[in-house]
Amino acid sequence: MTASPSTLIIPVENQVREMDAKLLLACVAAERGLPVIIGSRTYINFAMPYLPRGLFLAKSMRSLSKLMLNLIRGLGHDIVAWDEESLVRYTSPEYYAWRYSEETFKVIDRLFAWGEDDAEFFKSYEGYNGVPVHVTGNPRIDQLRPEVRGYFAEEVAALKARYGDFILVNTNFSFVNNFVPALNLIERDGHGQAQVSRTGRGMSLEFARGMAAHQQAIYDHFRDLLPRLAGWFPGQRIVLRPHPSENHDVWRDILAACPAVEVAHHGNVVPWLMAAKVLLHNGCTTAVEASVLDTPAVSYMPVRSETFDYHLPNGLSHCAASQDEVRAMLGEILDGRRGLVDAATRERLFDRHLAATHGALACDRVMDVLLANGYAEQAPRRPAPLPWLRAWLTGNIRTLVKRINGMRPNHRNSAAYHAHRFPGVTVPELNARIARFGAELGRFGSVRAEARSPYVFRIHDPEAARRLAGAPASASRATDQVAP
Repeated sequence: MTASPSTLIIPVENQVREMDAKLLLACVAAERGLPVIIGSRTYINFAMPYLPRGLFLAKSMRSLSKLMLNLIRGLGHDIVAWDEESLVRYTSPEYYAWRYSEETFKVIDRLFAWGEDDAEFFKSYEGYNGVPVHVTGNPRIDQLRPEVRGYFAEEVAALKARYGDFILVNTNFSFVNNFVPALNLIERDGHGQAQVSRTGRGMSLEFARGMAAHQQAIYDHFRDLLPRLAGWFPGQRIVLRPHPSENHDVWRDILAACPAVEVAHHGNVVPWLMAAKVLLHNGCTTAVEASVLDTPAVSYMPVRSETFDYHLPNGLSHCAASQDEVRAMLGEILDGRRGLVDAATRERLFDRHLAATHGALACDRVMDVLLANGYAEQAPRRPAPLPWLRAWLTGNIRTLVKRINGMRPNHRNSAAYHAHRFPGVTVPELNARIARFGAELGRFGSVRAEARSPYVFRIHDPEAARRLAGAPASASRATDQVAP
């Protein structure tokens, strides 16, 4: 029997933040011989008992993921991972208790790091078990590189035509303004006592209360600041993009009397950063992305904390401690009298935190690791029957429970929250995105997307499959039709 390549399984939690970068990784994987399953993390998890054996790409190693990762391992998949959040993190050791678990580390075969700082952080975790760590960079940085930015050209042009030289405001307050109130960092138990919510599982109550209080203070200052922006800069359009997990209606209510300020959250943030004149934030990953894209950023820091602040994005920004400083800095940038933070600071922070800002794409570096370990030649071994059956049954029971919870309003598994984080996307839209990446990079000519199930898609390259099978390449792609 001829061995089949591993299938790379790529879950996406927040579509506007992750989908384009992970689709680029899917294209590279398909071109290099690995078929890919990509889509909503929720629905991929539902489908896991029925997917071909391969490689599951996890986005975190939290204790909350232990059941699902053990289930995936029991079904016969290998697991590779990166920490989606670790590029921008606070400095307290409590990050480890929140984001990492010795149990989840045990089932991971390889880790991919954003940069040297991230790799060292993995290895400093007391539960680190020696799993190989590869400093590849992350596909979210690939999409910021000059040779890929043209992918967003049409969106950038449309945004500039609509808004002109606008101010982009990004917020990061999901700990205190979550779409699902029960997922705010602190909740109350049945006796009215404060406790750490599911969001902060692993944090001590003392730390979680301090973090929530710090974010609440900054959140309150932003709520007071934003209505004033329109008065300071009459005629200047202002766009607020809240964090994907935030309650956006709160901001709409606050800004209802400010027609010059629009709350928007459609599409990837990258074209918004490219089109904006300046970014205003506090501790947002978007400030790192803006710096790579040469867009100036101002961090409004009315209160500061060595423990709770996110130092990398703030270090790549001009920092304002007061509303007057925000007004002055934004005005200088809009007038062309102030630009990016100094080049030496940017270079030092990029070198430390971001691999693959030049040279081979992070996507290709990730694939180099996977191909060197034989995943294009064969899938992982078939598991023993009893562990597989146990995982299969557990997976289907878990799906049933999640689907029932999906019908409960305000639940973290609700259909409304899923739609908030993963709006619908169609096969023609995905194929159009693949074609745009292909046009920028001169690649992916035979890569195609097709629907597999609701919110789940297959990305494959028929020509690459033929090459791996030793068959002659097709003279025409006419037979490689995309499913409607």
